[in-house]
Amino acid sequence: MLESIFYNEVATISMENCLISLGVAIILGIIVSLVHKLTTKTTPNFLLTVAVLPVLVEAVIMLINGNLGTSLAVAGAFSLIRFRSMPGNSKEIITVFWSMAIGLACGMGYVLYAAMMTIIVAILIIIANKIFSKLEDKSRRKLKVVIPENLDYSEVFDDIFSKYTDKVELQKVKTTNMGSTFELTYMVTIKSNINEKSFLDDIRVRNANMLVMLEREEFSEVEL
Repeated sequence: MLESIFYNEVATISMENCLISLGVAIILGIIVSLVHKLTTKTTPNFLLTVAVLPVLVEAVIMLINGNLGTSLAVAGAFSLIRFRSMPGNSKEIITVFWSMAIGLACGMGYVLYAAMMTIIVAILIIIANKIFSKLEDKSRRKLKVVIPENLDYSEVFDDIFSKYTDKVELQKVKTTNMGSTFELTYMVTIKSNINEKSFLDDIRVRNANMLVMLEREEFSEVEL
């Protein structure tokens, strides 16, 4: 049922089957890009990458066409490309492997399998994204604050945190401007019905109006 359209075409591949494989890879790559855009905040460059990646992988696999030595060389090239790239978050890694799997399947002629796999994975990602977005703790924030070196960072904001937050965790301390300032990174859980602007204003008063940045936890996913 899910046999390859390249069956009995080990040495040569017909133009018709080549175009079918190429067309399916293009369509499925666009679907992957749209699903990633729907479920994740990302950049146009990454969307273009995951849309084109299945076509490139499919073209390379068709060129290999059963040659073991060439396949090993291609595997090494893929490894070099991976380690020359900037690390991404977990969702981006999943999307890249998804695109590569589509390219591999199409390059081997399993276009029906590639289409079925794409539909199943897309549905799974969309459903999981809706479920986990409802479970997300929207009160949890990442807070970055810069303070002058004369302030004791260990307790400088204790009274402000007790007023506006339920939980505070100091995650990182870094010196900047040749040691004249400290950059503090906190994970905070803000109390309900709290005005965030008032929270930031109180911090700005305390740190002499230096940098204060408050962002959602989803923008600081762990990189792989």
